[in-house]
Amino acid sequence: MSKKVLVVEDNELNLKLFCDLLRAHDYIAEPVRDGREAVERARAFEPDLVIMDIQLPNVSGLELIETLKADAQLKPIPIMAVTAYAAKGDEERIRAAGAEAYVSKPISVMRFVESVESLV
Repeated sequence: MSKKVLVVEDNELNLKLFCDLLRAHDYIAEPVRDGREAVERARAFEPDLVIMDIQLPNVSGLELIETLKADAQLKPIPIMAVTAYAAKGDEERIRAAGAEAYVSKPISVMRFVESVESLV
């Protein structure tokens, strides 16, 4: 059975790219454009992995990671953070919030797929 991946990304091009890549590798991709819907959608979809953009409007990806990891039902789900703003110390803050993996944008397709495969 195919693994399910929840993709939280507000940029339409990135969202399409991530979902297309996942589907090409036999994953079921569920797009979420608004981070405010991420926790509710994660509960309903029960993904095997969450891919989380860090720079989201209305809510921080870091806050969402902390919220997901604080929820007993969602805590076991691995989170792969993706961000274009990779400043010194960002990866440490993202991992401290609870993300198991970190990929910077623009993504390397191979690294993206390898990271997904290592987490599910």
